[in-house]
Amino acid sequence: MKIAHRDIGPGHPPLVIAEIGINHGGDLAVAKRMVSLAAAAGCECVKHQTHVVEDEMTEEAKAIFPPNADVSIWEVMARCALSGPDEAALKAHAESLGLIYISTPFSRAAADRLEALDVPAFKIGSGEADNLPLIRHIAAKGRPVIMSTGMQSIDSLRASVAILDAAGIEYALLECTNLYPSPPEIVSLKGVTDLRAAFPNAVVGFSDHSIGPEMALASVALGACVLERHFTDTRYRAGPDISCSMDPAELRLMVDRAREIWIAANNDKQRTGPEEDVYRFARASVVAEADLPAGHVITEADIWARRPGSGEIPGFEFDKVVGRRLTRAVTRNQQLKWSDLSD
Repeated sequence: MKIAHRDIGPGHPPLVIAEIGINHGGDLAVAKRMVSLAAAAGCECVKHQTHVVEDEMTEEAKAIFPPNADVSIWEVMARCALSGPDEAALKAHAESLGLIYISTPFSRAAADRLEALDVPAFKIGSGEADNLPLIRHIAAKGRPVIMSTGMQSIDSLRASVAILDAAGIEYALLECTNLYPSPPEIVSLKGVTDLRAAFPNAVVGFSDHSIGPEMALASVALGACVLERHFTDTRYRAGPDISCSMDPAELRLMVDRAREIWIAANNDKQRTGPEEDVYRFARASVVAEADLPAGHVITEADIWARRPGSGEIPGFEFDKVVGRRLTRAVTRNQQLKWSDLSD
């Protein structure tokens, strides 16, 4: 798939997405600072959350308290939502720094706002991964979609993925665990390979809510092409997502290490050019195990393989020496040559 100028897939380094989300607490200046720090850390893409609370929730939400907050979900989002003009300013700031700006719409009004802002792709969060009418509304806009799949099974995802397929759009599916933070006991790295096997049209990735970069980086070795983690300028901020957010130093580490792991995961099993000098001394050569006279027919007990590998007959040719006749006398530990042997 392709988002803006960035190709995404197994043949390209993983796209690391720094999710600003709601960590700015509704303050545009803080949001811009976070975006600037993400760019300075080498990130290519930032993600926001677009909340139009009145179109997103009903009054019942005012009585629902998330496990990672001490106020209702309505209050959390109302405090953190940016206005349309503020979000436009945030997007312009991100793009002025060369970043790709995407966002998660949590309602039709939010999706329409982002379409008007001409975002290059939409993110669908895990909570909306089975919200079929919203997925249809977003998919109908004809732009690439990245969808997190937390709290879902392969079977429960099929209807949502069918909508994306029917729309003919490019899409990525991200393995995700929706507990903030997620302990390793419930994180599924296997989910990356399960998604890839079940949905061959999808690019696969990993949306991480664990503490530290280890799970996300491990997913790269399993084929994750997109890595998403919450991001903040400092972990000393208050907010429901701060506990599983990375700071600029950790973001830089993730960008660099993810690329290195991707390179290593795609290298063929072979002896490389830089290893040749090591191989020449590290491997063994066939040597005489005792003083042996000319004309002696070599048995397995007469020879051994010892370092260095500078001899003419390498250790892996050991069996070809057994049963051959010596053309000259040799001494113990003398490296044998093919010319020392006759049939």
